[in-house]
Amino acid sequence: MTPTTTGALVGALLALAALMFGFWGFLLMALFAGIGALIGRIASGKLDVRGLADAFTGRRTS
Repeated sequence: MTPTTTGALVGALLALAALMFGFWGFLLMALFAGIGALIGRIASGKLDVRGLADAFTGRRTS
């Protein structure tokens, strides 16, 4: 899938959540989508968790 297609699909799902569940449902859906994206990046190896943790603790810059 292209990034444009993925973005359009995520946008449509968030819009559906906003229409069905209101503002708080929209926020919860966006939060879960972000967590899912983060887990996906970690699982695919595109995100270095140790380097990210080091950057947050001040051991080195990102």
